[in-house]
Amino acid sequence: MGVEGGAKPGPDGALRCPWGLSAEDYVAYHDGEWGRPVHGDDALYERLCLEAFQSGLSWLTILRRREGFRAAFAGFRIEKVAAFTAADEERLLGDPGIIRNRAKISATVANAKAALSLGEGALDSLIWSYAPDAERRPAPRTHDEIPAVTPESTALAKELKKRGFRFVGPTTAYALMQACGLVNDHLADCWARDEMRPGPG
Repeated sequence: MGVEGGAKPGPDGALRCPWGLSAEDYVAYHDGEWGRPVHGDDALYERLCLEAFQSGLSWLTILRRREGFRAAFAGFRIEKVAAFTAADEERLLGDPGIIRNRAKISATVANAKAALSLGEGALDSLIWSYAPDAERRPAPRTHDEIPAVTPESTALAKELKKRGFRFVGPTTAYALMQACGLVNDHLADCWARDEMRPGPG
């Protein structure tokens, strides 16, 4: 028996974080992606943008449109998106494959320009410099033990905003840290927890 509010058995009997069983799309994302260390400027830029688009929405909404986002934003290649014009932004407002939010579309382009200005490899280094010491973070037993914001995510959001990034508040920054493996918020009894190895690439 697991802890009340803790990991739950899936169809295969393996214990998972409950959210990872709440929809079929989530199972593969939970098992194969969420919490696994992500490196590379373009890859981290993509996650940062998707977390920004998720603000105020369900992550499932974003996950189901992920290929649409990739098609719309040139595979989230920073150099290409940084070259987008006002006409491109207007075009994207009519794209049914993404979330058609003017402020978020504009922020995605602005964030590409901010990332490009940092120089190659700098976005990866900047984001990972805010990863907390994994040894000092106890494994959460239930979802209620997982914070929405931490001192590290607050500091990361502040630094990104200083560098010209938009739509990156402390909550969005922490969601990025969770998704990209800077922190391991798989529950203590979740089978995937031991596979996650935060650390420098």
